[in-house]
Amino acid sequence: MRSHHEVVRPLLADGAERATRYLEGLEDRAVAPAPAALAQLARLDTPLPDTPSDPAEVLALLDDVGSPATMAMAGSRFFGFVIGGALPVTVAASWLSTAWDQNACLYRVTPGVAHLEQVALRWLVELLRLPAQCGGAFVTGATVANFTALAAARHAVLDRVGWNVEADGLFGAPPITVVVGDEVHPSLTKSLGLLGLGRTRVVTVPVDAAGCMRADRLPPLDGPTIVCMQAGNVNTGGFDPATELAAATRAAGAWLHVDGAFGLWAAASPAHAHLAAGISLADSWATDAHKWLNVPYDSGVAFVRDPDALQAAMAITAAYLPTATPFRNPSDFTPELSRRGRGVEVWAALRQLGREGVAALIARSCRHASRFAEGFRAAGLEVLNDVVLNQVLVSFGDAETTKRVIDAVQAEGTCWCGVTQWQGHTAMRVSVSSWATTDQDVERSLTAIVRVARANTSTAAGSSQAGVRGVSHA
Repeated sequence: MRSHHEVVRPLLADGAERATRYLEGLEDRAVAPAPAALAQLARLDTPLPDTPSDPAEVLALLDDVGSPATMAMAGSRFFGFVIGGALPVTVAASWLSTAWDQNACLYRVTPGVAHLEQVALRWLVELLRLPAQCGGAFVTGATVANFTALAAARHAVLDRVGWNVEADGLFGAPPITVVVGDEVHPSLTKSLGLLGLGRTRVVTVPVDAAGCMRADRLPPLDGPTIVCMQAGNVNTGGFDPATELAAATRAAGAWLHVDGAFGLWAAASPAHAHLAAGISLADSWATDAHKWLNVPYDSGVAFVRDPDALQAAMAITAAYLPTATPFRNPSDFTPELSRRGRGVEVWAALRQLGREGVAALIARSCRHASRFAEGFRAAGLEVLNDVVLNQVLVSFGDAETTKRVIDAVQAEGTCWCGVTQWQGHTAMRVSVSSWATTDQDVERSLTAIVRVARANTSTAAGSSQAGVRGVSHA
């Protein structure tokens, strides 16, 4: 019988080799998986085995069938969602922290991971220009980050009127008014539903042509109230007017929450920090590290100006838990007790990139987005939004034509962009946020998109004779 070390070392080495080979092959494959690869997935759908299998054979099957069936989100030409491919240092850090297998809940039990998370939170607060006293939590993504921050908001606005929502729930509680913009992201409304505040009982504020909340249409604020604003509209990249909203909420004693899943990172870029003006005046913030910081899924972060409000909403105790410590217990600030140490990868990304590296990554992505818009316009295509950040909306004509072109772009394989509906328009959305995307990737993708559009629309073909300026058609 082989020893533990005789099994573990070759298996992990094989896994690292397969993962590296997968990443190295992304440049030469289509972004979307081929139909033949998807057909092979049936090989994984077998009856539950009765007997153990050789772990090396299990890994080989997973790689042989699973790897070709993936979307190349880790590559340089996936523009379908606002997500980044994981930086190599964060992939390696994730492998290492997975080998540690730490339940990152209590400092006394997992001091190394708890300490790394505390440092990473402090760095994030500095980088995103948030109030220094903020409390924070590493969670799965923006949905749970919104949930976590809004739980703190729910606690605070009800505590001000003498109601302990954690002890007594919402039955008989004073009503909470929740105000959102007309283009609120569904992850936030889902969070409101989970918190018992309702997805549809919100007060909706009209938005402008960029999808940004109109502060002049904010309703009178009275009683327990939470106002939810956006930093980075998911279609246009636009920002709600934080300074005006903060002034109104503070005057009324209301809570201002920022859904900044990707837009909050603009604060880290000197060239784009003006978009986030006034954001630091809010009471809570939600963002994703697996977006612009380019760490592996799943990694969201919630911040709350008053850490006591966050701890009151999230803390957990039990007789068997060694919670007594002069240090921060992560489980006092997160919805989960048991969870992996997500902050390890965030620490690794920030330690490698530093302030300047993060700023450069954000600025580069925004420059790529502007180049996409410039290339589309040069080809006679309609760009629907002012490109202020990393989001580009392009139309290829009517809804049916636009959907047909998007399907063809996805099938062609050079890049992958998604469809969206925005203010009465059907459009293709190009989201640029990967560290791996280069100028060459943008030009290659532009060429492919325009070529496909010409082949699928007479309008694009007739109005694009000049070609895409600066794009090689080789």
